[in-house]
Amino acid sequence: MARPDKAADVAELTENFRSSGAAVLTEYRGLTVAQLRQLRTTLGDDVHYAVVKNTLTKIAAKDAGVESFDSLLEGPSAIAFIKGDPVVAAKGLRDFAKANPLLVIKGGVLDGKALGSDEITKLADLESREVLLSKLAGAMKAAPQQAVSLFAAPLAQAARLFAALQDKLPADAAPVADEAPAAETVQDAVDAPAEETSTEETASADS
Repeated sequence: MARPDKAADVAELTENFRSSGAAVLTEYRGLTVAQLRQLRTTLGDDVHYAVVKNTLTKIAAKDAGVESFDSLLEGPSAIAFIKGDPVVAAKGLRDFAKANPLLVIKGGVLDGKALGSDEITKLADLESREVLLSKLAGAMKAAPQQAVSLFAAPLAQAARLFAALQDKLPADAAPVADEAPAAETVQDAVDAPAEETSTEETASADS
């Protein structure tokens, strides 16, 4: 391969690392072209699953500030660059690996944090953002006891739930300015008796 082509490949890999919220490194030794095509279809449009060269990937990962892949880049490597929900992608990789044991999940990175293969499996066990949003919408309409039960989920789930809540609040929260008339009404009610008393005192003085 010509040197300019290698530079272009490194630049593309670097950009994939930087523009992805998560990335999962896999080994695909023994998988057929048809199986790799099936995996890409399973992962969907929010995941770019790319077969990579280890030497170029080490350079690109370093340029992107990803250091956790260096010791894992051995054998035939492919990376799932995840731009959508990492939980959904992790589920897709886990389920495909169960059905096709030749796919080995070696490690990953999520929002700059290194993940081991076990942590990726745990990530796959979480509920997706779509499910959490649905539960959140139900909790906002439910009785307080039901809402408390929902928020008693494991810490990782709760963190995702709070993130979903932050996404939802700006659209649903009422403007603070709407509360201003209520404050004025209370003040009017407080001031009114004082004006009436002042009138009565004036009348008494005149008589």
